Amino acid sequence: MKPAGVVRKVDQLGRIVLPKSLRKRYQMNEGDPVEILVQGDHIILERYRPRCVFCTSMDNVSEFKDRYVCGVCMNEMQGML
Repeated sequence: MKPAGVVRKVDQLGRIVLPKSLRKRYQMNEGDPVEILVQGDHIILERYRPRCVFCTSMDNVSEFKDRYVCGVCMNEMQGML
């Protein structure tokens, strides 16, 4: 992990503002979902990418009835029919 050299304070509601230069660099726009991960004593922000509910893969994921399923799992389920 490389430090960005930017320091921000947390406000009363627990919010921080990501600098425009970082939002632009990582193509983050207003309303984009962000996932908050914890690794040891580090808090990591990542652009949210849906994962398959069965295998947690992020590859070739499609939404089906408000859930996300990858192509591999979808093919396995079709084979069960």
